[in-house]
Amino acid sequence: MGTVVDSIKDAHVSFPGDKKIAVVFVLGGPGSGKGTQCAKIVENYGFTHLSAGDLLRAEIKSGSENGTMISNMIKEGKIVPAEVTINLLQKAMLESGNDKFLIDGFPRNEENRAAFENVTKIEPEFILFFDCPEEEMECRLLSRNQGRVDDNIETIRKRFKVFVESSLPVVGYYDLKGKVRKVDAAKTVNEVFDVVKDIFSPFHKKAE
Repeated sequence: MGTVVDSIKDAHVSFPGDKKIAVVFVLGGPGSGKGTQCAKIVENYGFTHLSAGDLLRAEIKSGSENGTMISNMIKEGKIVPAEVTINLLQKAMLESGNDKFLIDGFPRNEENRAAFENVTKIEPEFILFFDCPEEEMECRLLSRNQGRVDDNIETIRKRFKVFVESSLPVVGYYDLKGKVRKVDAAKTVNEVFDVVKDIFSPFHKKAE
């Protein structure tokens, strides 16, 4: 049995050429509220929400050799290889049947970004960037108590460091292209969503 890394070499998966795929990358430090806001965008605008972290955790739960490798990397606060995450994302996108996607917590670094565009031939519509002070994110993560292996103080601080060093350059790259929509994520959930609604106004609201 090959791993996901092996299988991507043989998986010539692509989207129909006549179908316009809209992708929004959702970035922000751990605890910045990405998941909460993504749920509201899905409810109101009909996007499919794909969390890179959730897909990786599902792979871990599957008990595969690949899942064990992913688990060990997450515990160390390291970033999983781009081809692993992209293969999981692309599979989920195709299976959804939708053409509008929020990809949450990805790309985690420049390698992820370049590989995603190269493999999928899709450039994001824009980057939704939740900007939140580290102290606020730390408080949120420690209080949410979801029983996740990466919700202890040492791993949280490793994740902050990785985000700043690896993910902020991705935000900078897209900022130069005029594709970053920055949101003050330290505000209340409803205040943040008021700003998000303005950003998503070009997309049709979901029919009631």
